[in-house]
Order: sequence, then C-alpha cells, then structure tokens
Amino acid sequence: MVISRRGSGSLTLPSGQTLTTHTRTQDEEDLPHATKRTMADHLRKYDTLFTLTPQRMRMIVEAFKDTLELGLEKSEQIVPMIPTFVFGWPTGEEKGDYLAVDLGGTNLRVCLVTVQGDGKFEITQSKYRLTEEQKHGDGQKLFDFCAECLKTFIDTSLADSDGAATLKDGKKLPLGFTFSYPCTQDRIDQGILIRWTKGFGATDTEGQDVAAMFRNSLEKYQLPVELTALINDTTGTLIASNYVNPQTRIACIFGTGCNAAYMEHVKDIPKITSLGIDESAEMAINCEWGAFDSFEHEHLPRTKYDITVDETSNKPGEQAFEKLISGRYLGEILRLVICELIDEGVLFLGQNTYKLENPYVFDTAFLSLMESDPTDELLMIIGIFTHFFAVETTLAERQFFRALAKLIGRRAARLSACGIAAIVGKMGYLDEGCSVGADGSLYNKYPGFADRIHEGLVDIFGERGRKIITHHAEDGSGVGSAIIAAMTKKRKDAGLYVSL
Repeated sequence: MVISRRGSGSLTLPSGQTLTTHTRTQDEEDLPHATKRTMADHLRKYDTLFTLTPQRMRMIVEAFKDTLELGLEKSEQIVPMIPTFVFGWPTGEEKGDYLAVDLGGTNLRVCLVTVQGDGKFEITQSKYRLTEEQKHGDGQKLFDFCAECLKTFIDTSLADSDGAATLKDGKKLPLGFTFSYPCTQDRIDQGILIRWTKGFGATDTEGQDVAAMFRNSLEKYQLPVELTALINDTTGTLIASNYVNPQTRIACIFGTGCNAAYMEHVKDIPKITSLGIDESAEMAINCEWGAFDSFEHEHLPRTKYDITVDETSNKPGEQAFEKLISGRYLGEILRLVICELIDEGVLFLGQNTYKLENPYVFDTAFLSLMESDPTDELLMIIGIFTHFFAVETTLAERQFFRALAKLIGRRAARLSACGIAAIVGKMGYLDEGCSVGADGSLYNKYPGFADRIHEGLVDIFGERGRKIITHHAEDGSGVGSAIIAAMTKKRKDAGLYVSL
C-alpha cells in the first residue's frame, strides 16, 4: 500500500505485519493542533465563497424566470418544463381504490391508496430497497423487479384473512406509476426517459418509453392492474398537497435530487399549441429545474469544490442546480474542503486520514448532525470523526466544521428560494401569497432548512416574501400518484382529451 499523502499511513510488510508511519515536526506536541485563530482565518475565506447576497439571488431569479419561459416555448431545452397532461386541480370528490408504484432514488415503494374525498385518504404501503446493481444493470430487469414487488404486495395486501384474493375476476385496479426522472410525455400514460439522475444509470433505458417497459413487466407477471398515469413525484406532491390544502400552488422536492412543479395556463405553453387543448385549461408542469444553468454555467456561483463534484460525477456538466442543492452532494462538498485543508497541513497533522479520501464517504446527514449538536464540546462531531474516520479533533476544528456545514446548508436553502421565487414571480403569486408544498430529506430533516428558504424569499422580495409559505407536503409519490390516476380515469371516462 502507498503511504498516505496526508503525512500518515500504514505499510504491510512481507511478514504480514503492519507498519504505521507518520511525519511530524519537533514543535508538534499535541496532536491535532489546529488553533481557534487558524480556523477562524480559514472560515472567513469560506464565508465569502459560500455566501449568497440578496443582489446575487435576485440576478439568479431573473435568469431562472427566463429559463422557465424558454422551456415552455420550445422543446428539448436544458430545463425541459415538461407538460404532464395532469389537467387542473383535484375537485376533492375523487374516491376509490388506486395502486401507486414509486421508483425513487433509494427505495421502491408500493402503495394501495383509498381516496375518500374531501381531502381524506387511507394508505397501505411496502418498501423494497434498491441495490446498486439494480440501479446500473439492465433496465428491463429493473422494471421486472418493480412488477415482482407489486405482485407480492397485491398477493398480501389485497387478500382476505384466508389469503384469498379480494379483487373480482376481470377487474383491474388503476395504477399510478411515479417515475421521478425527466421524461418527455406525449400523453399521461407514456414517457420517454431523457436521462437518468440521482445516481441511476440502468442500461437500455434512456430514450425508451419507460411506461411501455413497465407494462411489459406487468404482463409478464399477469397483474390485474391498468397503468393509467406515469407521473413525477413532484407533480404528485403538487396534486396531493392541493387536495389536502387548496392554497397550494407550487410543490418542491429537496432530497437526493431537487425539482419543482406548478400549474400553468395552457395558453402560456406555446410548445403544445398543436394539440388543440382549450386555452383556458390548466396543466401541471414538471420543471426538472435541477438542470438549471447546466453546461454553460453562466448564473450559479460555483466554487472550485462544486466544479470538482461536477467533473467527477457520472453526468459531468449536467444537473448544475441540483449539484449545489441536493442531499446527494452537500456532504461531498464539505469533504472536499476538509481534504484541501488536510493537504495544506492545517487539519489532522500526524493522523492517518485515508478514510476521508474516498468520495461521498461524508454523508449529508453528518452536516445535519453537526449543525444540531447541542453540546458545548460538540460531542456529536467528536463521535462522527472518531467513529467513521478514526481521527481526533480539537474544539476549534469542531467549531469550524459546524460553521462550514452551516455555510453549505444555508447556500443550498437560499438557492432553493431562488427557484421558488422564479415561479412565484412568473405566475404573479406574490401579491396574494401562496403555499408551497415541500418534501424530501433536506427539507424535512436538515435543521433550519425551511427557515433559511423563508429568509431567502424575504431577501429576494422584501417583506412581501413573507406571503410565500412553505409547508410539509403530502405524500406525492403515493397519495398524489393515486389521485392523479383517479383524475385521469374520470377525465377519460368523460371523453375529455382521451388520446392524452
């Protein structure tokens, strides 16, 4: 083994013994030895790098609005602004049993949703963990796995106490399929995958109709379901949140990835004029805004750490907005700063730091823990570095790590506010105010994330920004998917845009 470039390492001798080595200077009595003053000096540099001024945020919002307009006007834009063929808001009168399958970033979820009307529902669900092999293996096998899990769920959840099926012969349950990756859709029950995001890379899938691939798997397992709607989880979040809280106008996901959806006037979607839809109608738009400022990189304040994250990702140049915001990347940004300071001889002198050298070992959850550490000695941070990385820290270092986590987390929230502000400004929601349904691990679990979004909205809009309120969204990928399946069935039964 090569001795670590961090000044410490270990070497396995031919005899099998391990020789541990480290270099140090004669005045290095207490290790590690980073001082409060040293760390404060470095923190000032990172404070400048990661802080977004209100003026810069307003510039980003204006560029964002232009990008949204362009995506509505023309097809195949970087931010694709995908028409979802979800027409209008739920009425609150939707009722019945609907299945939902959610292929997320980490798990596969299968749900049975009983929609009861008036904002009420019941949900039964099961989760199945996705392996890295499934995420990057053959695409059709991935959908076969989805169908297999759905069969298991139907056999157990739609059976009486004796195990007999409760579904009548010949009856098919409507199924909403939540597929949270950018697809172009010509109708609601079809979707061509533009590109994988969130670390997926299953082969023979990009450029294919994923709804058709899933139908093949459903037929293979002879399942009593009808795939009624292919939706994005953000679109589902929009509809589910409005079903429960009719003030909801926008939905956002801040988790492994990031995205937004909102309801647009058909007259303001030039690229679908040829479909002959009534101009007074409304349609949900799946923005896929994680791609904002991709390739050109003209508007977002990327640091050298963000550029490294981008260049070493499986999709260099793409998803530029997402790489500054989402939970998949924040821990990696902080790890790169730490590694740079180790290389400069500032941190962990004389200690073996090889565990910190592996990309993505520093989970974004660690940033949450560091920010929320309530102890004077920052014991939580001691635990993270000793348990996961086998290094000791000084109080000055721990205070620095927490401050750095706060800078990175705050920047993510303020950039998120820029995206929300772009939709609010475009749709004219500022005067009357609106609710934003928000979901995802960052929004739900990262301390202060929602407060920092609200702070950002006030910095962009002034006091009127307080009228834009985010709230915890309803379950879009389960409940929302089921309600959209119900809305679609009702629309087509009424003979309205049946080919869409």
